Amino acid sequence: MTKSLGLALAGLLAAAGTARADLQTCGDAQYDPAQYVCYNDNFLCPIVAGEGLSYCSGACYSTTMYQCVNNVLQQLTPLAAGTPFTLTVSNPTDTAVDGLKVDACNLRWNLGVETCSYCPDTGIECPVGDTTVMSAGAEGSSLLAMDVTVPGGQAVYLDASGAVGYTQAHSASMPDGATQGGLVAYANGGFVNLNSGGYGWVACPPTSSAGGSGYTLFAVSESNKGTVASCTPITLKVTAQPEGTVGAWQYS
Repeated sequence: MTKSLGLALAGLLAAAGTARADLQTCGDAQYDPAQYVCYNDNFLCPIVAGEGLSYCSGACYSTTMYQCVNNVLQQLTPLAAGTPFTLTVSNPTDTAVDGLKVDACNLRWNLGVETCSYCPDTGIECPVGDTTVMSAGAEGSSLLAMDVTVPGGQAVYLDASGAVGYTQAHSASMPDGATQGGLVAYANGGFVNLNSGGYGWVACPPTSSAGGSGYTLFAVSESNKGTVASCTPITLKVTAQPEGTVGAWQYS
């Protein structure tokens, strides 16, 4: 967000809400502290998914993807190829979802449920398989996979609804309309959907049709933003795991 846009937002707030007792002052403008953060007493940045965007030399930015170094905005570095990592939900304003883990089950990523994994009964030694671990894509590629040892692996994709899925073991098949790639895990940052038209992530509450357990993770897009409008906006925080970590033989 540029400085001019920040000041424009401030002007709109000043014009629309001068009579509200809960408004605060930022420079010459008034603002709702539940929706904006004031920097340097004169610059407003919006609160997104429960966290105020940070400020860097006239711009608002998300720490999931950027950092401010010597007053210069810089993009974070993606995790190195093959780095195992886990994901945690962040939205400090919603305790029902804040801190939930991303869990793999039924070939989808869910929130707040148990991880579903499988170990073949062939006498081999399998990883514990009770934690959902992903593996960062190769350098220059936004392809990623589940962190498994099953031959052929399990690729990650976005399905047509915006849900995150992964392929069945021993199969490369994906549903019609699936998008592979565009999902990037940043070191010391977040997990971001860079596909065109991406608008961040939401956690949708459990429904009876989905088994009534946990939340469903969706990437918001132009095509589904109306459908998921009532869901909770979230960010996904990346935690790199030690080299050599393997999540499961396969996720089921």
